[in-house]
Amino acid sequence: MRETGRYGVEARLKKQVALAGGATRKFVSPGRPNVPDQIVIWPRVVLVTPRVERIEAEIHFVETKAPGKSARGGQKREHKRLRKLGCQVFVLDTKERIDAYIEANR
Repeated sequence: MRETGRYGVEARLKKQVALAGGATRKFVSPGRPNVPDQIVIWPRVVLVTPRVERIEAEIHFVETKAPGKSARGGQKREHKRLRKLGCQVFVLDTKERIDAYIEANR
């Protein structure tokens, strides 16, 4: 897998999230520029009673960037808006950052 450039980073994120039991969705919002590239969905098992479990989703917005690149000004403002609404937003640009993100969310 090509891991250079934004698309290599995005491909690695999608693969590693799937291997860890999560799912990704490409995020595009017509009329709303600068939204993060991916929505990552992590299933979480919640114990309702000692015998009943329920699955709840934890949803993250993820901006993938080419290695060494950071979010542009408009993207940073949109990330700030989402965080003010209580959303978790991550900017990932390297294999190491993706691996740390996956490990923290298994």
